[in-house]
Amino acid sequence: MDFQDIGIMIVAGGRSLRMGRDKRFLELDGCSMIERLLKKTAAIPFRERYLCGAAESAELSALCSAYGFTFVADSRSAAGPLEGIRSGLAHLQADYALAVSCDMPLFSYDLLRALLTAANGELAIIPVVGGRRQPLAGIYHRQILPVMEAALSRGDNKIGLVIEQVPHKLVELADSDAFFNVNNPADFRLVQGRLLNAQRPVPLLTISAPQSNTGKTTFIERLIPCLKAQGLRVGVVKGDCHGYDVDEEGKDSWRFRQAGAAGVAVVSPQGYFIQQQTEKRANLVDIAGRLADVDVVLIESRNHGTMPKLSLWRGLGELLVDEDTVAVFSSGEHGEIPVRQYDIDDIAGAAKLVQFLCAPSGKDIEGKGAFQ
Repeated sequence: MDFQDIGIMIVAGGRSLRMGRDKRFLELDGCSMIERLLKKTAAIPFRERYLCGAAESAELSALCSAYGFTFVADSRSAAGPLEGIRSGLAHLQADYALAVSCDMPLFSYDLLRALLTAANGELAIIPVVGGRRQPLAGIYHRQILPVMEAALSRGDNKIGLVIEQVPHKLVELADSDAFFNVNNPADFRLVQGRLLNAQRPVPLLTISAPQSNTGKTTFIERLIPCLKAQGLRVGVVKGDCHGYDVDEEGKDSWRFRQAGAAGVAVVSPQGYFIQQQTEKRANLVDIAGRLADVDVVLIESRNHGTMPKLSLWRGLGELLVDEDTVAVFSSGEHGEIPVRQYDIDDIAGAAKLVQFLCAPSGKDIEGKGAFQ
């Protein structure tokens, strides 16, 4: 069995209660999440294509027309993704269809080829990633339809219980961030940061704090060995408003500067440094781009960093959460904020977060997935 033998059902209910707005139309790289998935799907030769949603709209109709989908509306309101799968299967002509949620912007169809080869008459073939079942990236036989309809008639909307009632197969897949779901504003910011880094020659991440003496340098100092242990070569760019001097008085390079050189470079068998005089403060992101042979660059700065940004707080000043902030590492709780919160000493959590935000475009750091 291959993709051309089965149908595809994009499940896009649209309630988005935890997001607070319709997440289907949140933009990533200038494209809504739902269009992003429809575009990926259009490149795969599925036999049938269905977009399953609560109600049709002009926007959804236009997308279906553009990418070759048939819109199928739910018959039951507030019945969750199980109703979306049921409505798609009710129209299916092929034996099997793949159901995929529209809120997985990192999703790749190539990961599910193992499900196609594993199917052997079961009514559900479900991937398992990092110990978690992924029913919204599973394959369903249309003969499961009566069981779904019976469950929905009872008011039971849980996909997992339906799967347990029928012959099914669980297929273990390697951990992958491709199954990361965008459920709330904090998830959305993480994906924004990751996709922004995917466009950069080298991924960047800013470590910021509202005031000095919060411990940015110490935080980075503790984080570097964790990232290095995962095989990442780390570069650091530090913003300093007090000025600096990397040279010792009397050294040749110091003498060149004293003589009026605007820039001095020293090259040795072990490495090099360049000290460049500028009329105005250099852009930290530009400087980060000059670092060679690194996999990620950490920028330490209060005001001059870029997304994705980790904000530190240790009781000094007001917590900084701006549009570039994707997570907070703090010594206290801060109630409802649109980013994930960690303890300021959770360096392992920080390392995992950096790995997610800086994973190479199109693939995940080996063995480091299922960040959800």
